[in-house]
Parts: sequence; structure tokens; C-alpha cells
Amino acid sequence: MNDSVPEDEVPQTATAAEPGAPAEAVPEPAYDPAAPAPLNVPRVPSGNVDARLDRLADADHLATDGHVEVYEDVHRGLRDALTALDVRPGVPAPTGRPGSAPQ
Repeated sequence: MNDSVPEDEVPQTATAAEPGAPAEAVPEPAYDPAAPAPLNVPRVPSGNVDARLDRLADADHLATDGHVEVYEDVHRGLRDALTALDVRPGVPAPTGRPGSAPQ
């Protein structure tokens, strides 16, 4: 009597760590590539752009086609914050043509 199972009917539930090593059951990792996952990058609050960076978390709960709106909003806010750094306080620049008398 032959107790062997044909190769095409052998269940593939166990995986060996190395060739020649005894086969042990290795559980499949619970990984969903579509699930949002935080990066867990530490961030020191800056005071200027924190609200914009926090807004990026909104993209985690949206479908992919909704990410563009969030990214554009954050980009616009960060660009405005950087532009504001270039504005020099003091007397506003003249609005007339050079050489013309103020009215």
C-alpha cells in the first residue's frame, strides 16, 4: 500500500526557512497595500506650517482621486507662508510710475 499523496494534491501551508530546514508553518503577514499607514515621522512644531501639515492627514481618509485637492491645498498654503516671509515690513512700495508725482 502506498500512503503518498500525489504532488498536485499536496497542500502548500508550510514554508521552510532555508532549503533543507524542517518546514514550519509561517503565517501570512496581515498587509493590505491599499490601507493608509502613518509614516510615524517625528515632527517638531514650527508654528507656521503645522496646520498645513496636519491637513495632509485628511488624505488618509479619502479615495485616491480626492488626494489631489488636499495636496494642492497644502501646497498653496505652504507657498503662501513662504511668500509671506519675503514681504518686508515697513513703508509700502510706491504704486505709480517712476518719476511721476504723487497725486
